[in-house]
Amino acid sequence: MIIKVKTPSPGESITEVEVTSWLVKDGDYVSKNQLIAELDSDKATLEVSAEENGIITLIGKKGKKIKVGDTLCTIDTSKKRETYDKKYQKLYPEKKIDKINKNKKKEIISDNKNWPSPASKKILKEKNIPIESIKGTGKNGRITKKDCIETNTTNDDDINYHSFIEKKPTPMYRSTRVTTLSSLRRKLSERLVSVKNKTAMLTTFNEVNMQEVFLIRKKYKSIFKEKHGVNLGFMSFFTISCIRGIHIYPDINAIINGEKKINFEYCDISIAISGPKGLMVPVIRNAEHLSFRGIEQEISRLSTRVRNGKISIDEMEGGTFTITNGGIFGSMLSTPIINPPQSAILGMHQIVDRPVVINKSIEIRPIMYLSLSYDHRIIDGKEAVGFLVSVKESIENPIKFLMEKNEKNIPKILEL
Repeated sequence: MIIKVKTPSPGESITEVEVTSWLVKDGDYVSKNQLIAELDSDKATLEVSAEENGIITLIGKKGKKIKVGDTLCTIDTSKKRETYDKKYQKLYPEKKIDKINKNKKKEIISDNKNWPSPASKKILKEKNIPIESIKGTGKNGRITKKDCIETNTTNDDDINYHSFIEKKPTPMYRSTRVTTLSSLRRKLSERLVSVKNKTAMLTTFNEVNMQEVFLIRKKYKSIFKEKHGVNLGFMSFFTISCIRGIHIYPDINAIINGEKKINFEYCDISIAISGPKGLMVPVIRNAEHLSFRGIEQEISRLSTRVRNGKISIDEMEGGTFTITNGGIFGSMLSTPIINPPQSAILGMHQIVDRPVVINKSIEIRPIMYLSLSYDHRIIDGKEAVGFLVSVKESIENPIKFLMEKNEKNIPKILEL
């Protein structure tokens, strides 16, 4: 029986995808649920699995577009694994089949220990070095690129002064690798250039003393973890601080639509998260209604989905304001690019112990630089600076602005 594997849809607005890589070869035997291909769209990457056991025939070409719903490949379920292995062994008697990782084939060249890798072959040809003169140090005695570069083909007995002087130096082996940008990366490039060209983007900076947040996290982190099942991170403090700032300066949470300005009376906060496919920006919906616990749990959930490659397009659409933390990569300062159609983005950075003046004396405090990139068409400099000052104010005095006790005298940070 021939099964047609259809090209899946990554979202309602997507009509075609690009085949970025085939994880199997045409004619391979595949097992049910084995990953066989990776597809890219403008907004997300999809993995495709085999629907049944059988011999696969590839139809979609790597690097080419294919419409959603079209046949990506076919699987002949009438072919059995044992039959396939016998046929493969008959065609390639000099190779042996090692079954690993769910019956995937791994070809091992067993009849020639001194076999060069593809890169090695090129070097041997350029340097005119016979294979027999090199002893391979790679796996199973294979000749590696390093073996070829470091080999000395000159016999010590033949060396003399004149040949040494006249001998031309061997050029260093240098190579390049060209790959096609994925659909996701191409779309991201277009969006970033569009932002620079279509907005009047400006960035303002400030610094914030993280001492109070450090002390609060030290005091409550174990209780918070035990009570809510997630860690108490910095992001919840900054998210709630930004929500407070948005209430004071509402244009930070607005967009331009043609000749109109749209102010959102809710806060859908986009959080930039690094994943295996690059930077993703999922959204915390109605963050203004969430407590520290709610925000940390939502960040944990979204982060897990990003890193597992399971995040959906719906989870990344519709944000009204973005927070990005380059500090986790060691960034001291940056000017983050606005996430369109939003009008502002907050940049967090690395926390470093720095000397600061407190009550006319110099003390060491954990300091973070903050940046706010904003669209000057809709946000004035006074509003941008005021918003950033309000975030600084909240972080430096979180007990007053973020953690006031409720009627039961419980710190807001521990509320359900």
